[in-house]
Amino acid sequence: MFDKILIANRGEIACRIARSAKRMGIATVAVYSDADAGALHVEMADEAVHIGPSAAAESYLVMERIIAACKDTGAQAVHPGFGFLSENPAFVEALDAAGIAFIGPPRGAIAAMGDKITSKKLADEAGVSTVPGHMGLIADAEEAVKIAGEIGYPVMIKASAGGGGKGMRVAANEEEAREGFRSAQNEARASFGDERIFIEKFIEEPRHIEIQVLADGHGNAVYLGERECSIQRRHQKVIEEAPSPFLDAETRAAMGAQAVALSKAVDYTSAGTVEFIVDKNRGFYFLEMNTRIQVEHPVTEMITGLDLVEWMIRIAAGEALDFKQDDVKLNGWAIESRVYAEDPMRNLMPSIGRLVRYKAPGETLAESLELGGSVRVDSGVTEGSEISIYYDPMIAKLVTYAPTRDAAIEEMQSALDSFYIRGVTHNMPFLAAIMAHPRFREGRLSTNFIAEEFADGFQGRSLPEAELLRLAAVAAIVQHKQAEREAVISGQLYGHGAEPGSDWVVLSDESQHPSHVAEVEAGFRVTGTAGGHGLMVESGWHLGEPLFHAVIDGEPMTVQIDRRGPSWRLTHGGASVEMLVLRPRVAELAARMLKKEPPDLSKYLLSPMPGLLVSLAVEVGQEIKAGQELAVVEAMKMENVLRAERDGVVSQIHAAAGDSLAVDQAIIEFD
Repeated sequence: MFDKILIANRGEIACRIARSAKRMGIATVAVYSDADAGALHVEMADEAVHIGPSAAAESYLVMERIIAACKDTGAQAVHPGFGFLSENPAFVEALDAAGIAFIGPPRGAIAAMGDKITSKKLADEAGVSTVPGHMGLIADAEEAVKIAGEIGYPVMIKASAGGGGKGMRVAANEEEAREGFRSAQNEARASFGDERIFIEKFIEEPRHIEIQVLADGHGNAVYLGERECSIQRRHQKVIEEAPSPFLDAETRAAMGAQAVALSKAVDYTSAGTVEFIVDKNRGFYFLEMNTRIQVEHPVTEMITGLDLVEWMIRIAAGEALDFKQDDVKLNGWAIESRVYAEDPMRNLMPSIGRLVRYKAPGETLAESLELGGSVRVDSGVTEGSEISIYYDPMIAKLVTYAPTRDAAIEEMQSALDSFYIRGVTHNMPFLAAIMAHPRFREGRLSTNFIAEEFADGFQGRSLPEAELLRLAAVAAIVQHKQAEREAVISGQLYGHGAEPGSDWVVLSDESQHPSHVAEVEAGFRVTGTAGGHGLMVESGWHLGEPLFHAVIDGEPMTVQIDRRGPSWRLTHGGASVEMLVLRPRVAELAARMLKKEPPDLSKYLLSPMPGLLVSLAVEVGQEIKAGQELAVVEAMKMENVLRAERDGVVSQIHAAAGDSLAVDQAIIEFD
């Protein structure tokens, strides 16, 4: 076994690898860029080596610096995590030449599976089901249109070296094929330095289901069940679960057997994932093989009890698997939500900034609310960490486990309510809306789920009236506690001290009953709500705590509390509701106040995210039509085309191609 390993990565996966290594008694070396000097993975490691500037191309992707760090620290092996150099065969070759072990598969397997065209040919030869398509390279947009027509629309245009949703477009007609080829090629060139493109048939009503494999260097290979990864946006996974609510035992066994066959065909060792696209009749087709640990590996660990990172290290050290296929048992259900610094109200555009507050749900939260199950948080950040423009905006992976799928979903809903993040905009309201969606609860999933169910984007979630009544009760209690505290502040003028009282009116625009009359009695009992009955609130909450954990009339509930001027902002179930709690007489007077109208920004094109203005497609005085391309903004290496919402005339241009844009910065003004 190794004495010391170097982790050639950052963020949550670097922390995840360090935890397993520490449990195995192996010393760890972290590497870091300028932007990550104070990062959590640096603190967790036994040693840390600076490898360059903030940009990944000048630090985490420079293999010579990784190898030099190994030599300087005496690290005997490198775990690459995912992304960066994890699927670079040249890196494995360089490590071999330096006498350093690679904790992953052999160079040949990475090279064969890393090229989507080669991998499909090998899969076909190994007897693995493949999607119909054109396996040759596409020269230009016109050839792409011709081939797409021969295959039959819709088609998927994909970069051969693609991954993470980059370099991938779906086309339903000639115009989309032409534009999709150009965009996919540009993204592939920018992200991978490889602009090769191929085309395949797009499977309608598809599910994305992947098989986890584990193979050693002694001829043993097993599959560890499947992961359902169908909840995606822009071809990037959002929520994963294991097992799949769709597969039966027969299909699982057939997919697993093909995944193992492919692994053996390329002499694969270590952990790997064979991804399939599955149609509505459970027909399955090989998509690609990821020759690394996957982002979503925790759900497999939760239902199998196996530490995949530990087994990667053991296999790299020459150990054999100590279990067979028949020993693999799938127990319970696990769900993972990817918590990103993204704005769900702005089409999930990236958000950057400092985590001013960061409070992850504890593993004992479930027991405290008597729900059972467990919660796991894989994160690479702490309070005060920076979400920068240089790397993926993931904050954490939130994983819940329970005996059944329904219980795991309920556990996830509770955990999302308890995950308190401030300082950056995050996607948890969107995740909560998916968890509560009837179609998701039923397991009727496809990779089109988000596009179909949120066709107009995420507009926020509306809570049922019963939950709004409970929130009103919470707001009344919070205001009452505030008033009680103010009543005992020292230095008050004699005879003019504050009286806490007990009668309150809760004002909200979110309810069918815009005002709730509440009387807060001793403790946490609230009477006289608009629902016509009192509510018993059991809680140990203290003024100032951001999370209000309670059981209200027997129902567990967690509410996030924020002060917004004179109001309280309550967040629960993916919805944020602003409630103003006033004395009855003050509420009467407040009803007569004028409301401030927001400014009209409809005549501006504003940048929806921080990023680089790649190009402008219009000029001053030009007439434009609804849907017309106006500009392209690049963020996190993804191109985002901004289009006109309505007809108009360009009156001013406020930014030029090449400018760095802040969120909501004006780009174009219209008459």
